[in-house]
Amino acid sequence: MKLLLVEDDPLLGDGLRAALDKAGFAVTWVRDGKTALGALETGLFAAMVLDIGLPVLGGMEVLRELRTSGDRTLPVLILTARDTTRDKVHCLDRGADDYLVKTAEMEELIARLRALIRRSGRSAAGMLRVADLALDLTAHTVTCRDHAIPVSSREFALLRTLMECVGRILTREQLEDSIYGRTRNVDSNAVEVHIHNLRIKLGPETIRTVRGVGYTIGKHAS
Repeated sequence: MKLLLVEDDPLLGDGLRAALDKAGFAVTWVRDGKTALGALETGLFAAMVLDIGLPVLGGMEVLRELRTSGDRTLPVLILTARDTTRDKVHCLDRGADDYLVKTAEMEELIARLRALIRRSGRSAAGMLRVADLALDLTAHTVTCRDHAIPVSSREFALLRTLMECVGRILTREQLEDSIYGRTRNVDSNAVEVHIHNLRIKLGPETIRTVRGVGYTIGKHAS
């Protein structure tokens, strides 16, 4: 699972990245709020660990921008040295999903992250679920209303990306990157072809097109 770590302290950030990598997360580490917003616009993440006291743009500004004009469902765990109840309430009221002080044990941080991601529906014990649709990430299978649905590897990858970002509108370019990577040339309509095939297999309303923007699944889909 891809995780965005926003922490400006080089020693702490390096330690967090190493521990989270070891726990199975694919960590993107940035050190200021402006870079964090850029990463959120172009990358697809299962969760974000966010410090409050950041250079260039503070953590609360990142959180506000994310919730007002970006992804309203991405799990955000605040990790900060500020330990007052007022600080905690302030962050939670403004859209954070959890709050930890930097003296917390790494095991607790990892457990809380996994719980947040599990509750968000982006991943849970090797499974992704959105309504009647389920992906088994280990067996590489898809079921819809408890019926097995045959899909290609590319269709599976596209569906996984949409389900990991449930409720978020993803552009064609973001979906291409998630399926093929940034260095491979693909046909201009490859994503549309995969989505067309998935709609035939799963139903026409499973994946919704947002005209001029991209595609979404789940909470915003009709």
